[in-house]
Amino acid sequence: MKTTRMLAGLLVSGALTLGAAQAQSSVNIGYSGPLSGGAAFYGKDVQTGLDMAIDEINKAGGITVGGRKVKLNLVSLDDKYLPNETATNVRRLLSQNNTPVIFVPHSGGIQTVQGFNQRDPSFLLVAYSSEPKILEAGNKLTFMLPPTYDLYLKPFASNSMKAYGKRLGLIGTTSAYGKAWTEAISAEWKRQGGTVLANNGVDYNTTVDYTAAVTKALAEKPDVLFIGGPSQPTALVVKAAREQGFKGGFMVMDQAKFEQMDQIVPTSMLEGAIGVMPLRDYRAPGAQRFTRAYQAIYKQVPTAEAALNYMGVYIVARAMELAGSVTDVDAIRAKIPQAAKELPPQRKLVNVSGVDERGHLEGQLIMGMYRSGRLQQVGR
Repeated sequence: MKTTRMLAGLLVSGALTLGAAQAQSSVNIGYSGPLSGGAAFYGKDVQTGLDMAIDEINKAGGITVGGRKVKLNLVSLDDKYLPNETATNVRRLLSQNNTPVIFVPHSGGIQTVQGFNQRDPSFLLVAYSSEPKILEAGNKLTFMLPPTYDLYLKPFASNSMKAYGKRLGLIGTTSAYGKAWTEAISAEWKRQGGTVLANNGVDYNTTVDYTAAVTKALAEKPDVLFIGGPSQPTALVVKAAREQGFKGGFMVMDQAKFEQMDQIVPTSMLEGAIGVMPLRDYRAPGAQRFTRAYQAIYKQVPTAEAALNYMGVYIVARAMELAGSVTDVDAIRAKIPQAAKELPPQRKLVNVSGVDERGHLEGQLIMGMYRSGRLQQVGR
C-alpha cells in the first residue's frame, strides 16, 4: 500500500513521464477548516499561519528530501465548522490532491477524521484544538499543536471566583468543543465550591443576536459568565452582557482571543475577563519577529491560531526531510519529535520543550486577566 501511495504522489505532481521516474517537485498539504460562517475569521487565522510558513519555505528553495528540492503547496477547503463536512473534505483532499498531511482546526472535525486517518490511505492529521479527548484517542497519526484546555480550568475558576463571587452563568458555544469545555469548567467550578447556573449556550457559528441568551443568563444573577467560541461572536456576547448591566467577570474559552475581541469592544468592557494572553506579549525568541512580519503581510494582529499552525508547518516540513520522504506518513510522524527539537529560535513563537509520546507539542500558552483596565499575566 505504501508503494501505491508513493506512485500516486509522483503522478499527481507530474513526476512520471513516458514511464520514467523523475524527481518529485512538489507535495500538497491539506487544510479543512471554517472559511465561511461565524467561525470564518478563526479558520482564516489558521490558514494565514499555514500560508505564511509555506511561502517562506518555498522562497528559501523548498525542503530537501532524498537529495532533491521539494516545494509545498497548500490546498484549502471550507468545512463551515461542521464535522461531516470535514470528513467529506478530507476524503476529497486524499482522492483528488494526494495530501499526506492534513491540518484541521476544530475538535469535532478532528475526532471525526481520527476515525479513519490510520486506514488506507493513511495520512498525518495535524490537529489544532485543545480538546484532551484528541490525545485520549491514542491515534498514532495525530500531531496536536496547542496545550489542552484542562490546564486552564483551575486558574480560570480560582481567579474569577476570588474576584467576583461563586455564581457561574454559562453562555458558551454549542459546538462539540464548546460543550466539552462547558462541562469541564462547570465541574471545576463546583469542585472549588461554586454554584453553576443554567446552561444558556448558543451556536456561535450561526447566531447573530446574543441578547436573548444573555438575558436568560443574567436573570439568575451570576457573578461570572463562562463564554467563548470564535473571537468575534465572543466579543458580541461581552457587549450584550455589559449593555444589559452585567458588572461581573468573564471566563473566556481559549478559542477566543483578546487581541481580536478588543477590536470589537472597548477594553473597559473586558474588565475581569480571564483568557489566553495575546501573542504580542510573548517573549519566545521568534514571537516578536513573527508578529512584525505577519502584520506587514496580512495587515492584522496575529493570534495563537496563526502562530502555532505556522510552527506546525515548519515541524512537519523538517520531519519530511528527516524521514527522507514526503509520502511515508509513518516515517514522517516518527520524526516529528526530533523535528520539533530542531526548530530554530526564529521559528519558536511560544516556548516549546518537545513532542510527547502521544504526538502532543509541549508548548505553553500564558493566561491573562483584565484588572484595572490592564491585561495582567496570571499564573497556573
